[in-house]
Parts: sequence; C-alpha cells; structure tokens
Amino acid sequence: MSSQRKLVILNQAANYLTIGFANAFQQEFDEVVLISGSVHVQGEELDSRIKFHTINRWYESPASKKMKSYLLAMLKMWWLLMTKYRKHEVFFVSVPPMGYLLNIFLPHRFSMVIWDVYPDVFQITGMKQDHPVYRIWSWLNRKSFKKAYRLFTISEKMAELLHQYVDPAKVIVQPIWSIFQENEKVSKADNPFIKEHNLQGKFIVQYSGNIGLTHNVEAMVDIAELLQSEPNILFQIIGRGPRKAVLEKVVQERQLPNCMFLPFQSDEMFPYSLGAADMGVVILDESTSKGSVPSKSYNLMSYGIPSLYIASDDSQLNVYAQRFAHAFCYNKSQLQAAADSILKLSQDRELWKQMSIASEEAAGHFKRSNADKFVELYLQSS
Repeated sequence: MSSQRKLVILNQAANYLTIGFANAFQQEFDEVVLISGSVHVQGEELDSRIKFHTINRWYESPASKKMKSYLLAMLKMWWLLMTKYRKHEVFFVSVPPMGYLLNIFLPHRFSMVIWDVYPDVFQITGMKQDHPVYRIWSWLNRKSFKKAYRLFTISEKMAELLHQYVDPAKVIVQPIWSIFQENEKVSKADNPFIKEHNLQGKFIVQYSGNIGLTHNVEAMVDIAELLQSEPNILFQIIGRGPRKAVLEKVVQERQLPNCMFLPFQSDEMFPYSLGAADMGVVILDESTSKGSVPSKSYNLMSYGIPSLYIASDDSQLNVYAQRFAHAFCYNKSQLQAAADSILKLSQDRELWKQMSIASEEAAGHFKRSNADKFVELYLQSS
C-alpha cells in the first residue's frame, strides 16, 4: 500500500464508473473520499471504507438550473479542497464538465479523466472556435492540462483532440468499462420486457439514451422510413429529452408503423430492455464524434449485440467497428447504406451470429479490471 496517501475523487453525479475508480483506489490508498451530489449504483457497490462527502445534486434540465448546479458544485469542491482536504491528492472524473479547471487554482496533486473534450463539444451547437467562450476555455485547457499530474482519456481519437492543448506524451489512453461484466442476456422467450410490450417475432433496432437537441436521433426515424415496408423490423427509441416530442410528431406525420417510443427503463428492467435489442444504435454528431465514446457502446458489446454507429469516419466508434468487426459505421449521408445493412442483418442469421460473437469478444477489452489499470498507471513513477 502507498504510504499515507490520501485521495479525493470529484464527480457531482457519480455512477458505476466513479464507484469503480473509488474502489480501485481504495485498494492502494490509506484514505479515499468521494465528493458528489449523488451516487447511482448499478452493480458494483461503493466500498464501505470510502468516505462520502455530499454536495449539491446535478440537474439535467432546464439549462439554467443545470449551469447553476455546476457553478455551485465547483465552488463547494474548491472550498472543501482548500479547507478539509488540503493534503489529499485529487482525481476528477466527469461532472461538472469544467470541474477539472479547478486545478489551475489549487495547490493539490490533481489528475483528471477526460471523456468529453471541451470546448470542442460546443461545435455541436454551432459555436465557432473564435467565440469568446471557446477561446477562453481552450486557453484554460492549456494551463490546466500542463499542470495536471496525470491526464487520462479513454480513446485514441480523444487523445488526438487533447494533443492540441498539451504535449502528446502527457496524455494517457486507458479505456473504461461496461456496466455489465458478463453476458447475462436472457432469451427473448423469457425476457419480461419482450412480453410486456408484445415484441415477439420482431427484429428490434434500439436506441436508448438522451434525445436532446444535439443527439441526432432523427437519423433513426429517417432509417425507419426507408424500411417501413419491412414489418418484422421495429425501431425502438428509449429515453427522454427535448427532441422526443418532436420526433414523435414526425413519426405520426409520416405515418410510420415501425417506430416505438418508450421512457427510460428502471435499473431492474434495463438489462432486459437492452437484451431485447437485436441491434443497438449509437449516434454521434459528426462535428464532435472524435471527442466522445458513449458508454452504451460498451454495454451493447457486453451483451453480444451487434451495433449500428452513425458517426464520422474519424470517430473512435469507426475505429472500433473496423477493429472488432462487431458493428457497422456510417455517416449521416449514408442512411440508405445503414438501412441496407439492417435489412441484411435481419435476414442473415449467420451474419448476426458472427457479429454477436465479435461484439462479445470486443467487450473483453472493456472490463472492470480497467479501473485497476487506471490506478496502476496513476501510481507509476514519473
């Protein structure tokens, strides 16, 4: 064990990844503290030895309330680090997204995991690089990343984005992991989600996630329209967000019988809703698709579910599709090709089995042991 080392983990909205980090660090440090507004347990429980310090919760909407919660959380994190946890090392995980910039103003040994690259993400909204917010955040990134003790990111493509802000030698690439560590998918005949929604005999193409202004879930509806004459193929959109009502209206206006909308499922039902999918869909805006790998992509792999990625050619998702052969990847101008691939997969059982096996094999690279690898890399001598 490292001698008298104490660590604080910062994440306003802690999830299974934060828990994994905390538990892995607990094995090597004398004291681990988690500062968070909430802890969402999915599978792995937080080690009882870890101290938990509560701050304000994160709010998803409206935007004004979300920003206020971010700023308050940053203020509370700064105050706690300057008072109660002055002698602790700091490991920042995710929320608030600008939280890692605190290291500019703090004396601590401060590390961070970057899995959404800001301000590059703002390009989704149409923000240009000469916008004051973009320019200031970019300048702060250079100061923050240069000062960081350890700078982690989760994919090669994200590392490429970070290289514009910091010496490439400083960026450590380490993938994360899935909620599910084993493929415990039940058969469709025994799946309560299938039974509840009368989905027997359907080839289910499923998007599950946020339906916000920047998620481009419209692509699902456009592909569904191309395949509306195929009665066995069902396009299922699970989630919530400001674009959901708009998409439901579009489906109604186009009179598409092959689309189904459902709310987010409970933690208990989630494994069954995920396991109901014959093909999972992950969509990234092409302007920023180098800067993100949605966690749902790992969950689909873990259940051996072939995927359809709508993303740019230079995205990490496309890298994975080519590397593991478990997914098709098309950009938004190739929706007809995407539709053709869905149709082929629905009709060719052998191809589906091949991609399912490839998907589960790909999941072997994204196991919970990756949390321990983060810690090993953190503890390596500089």
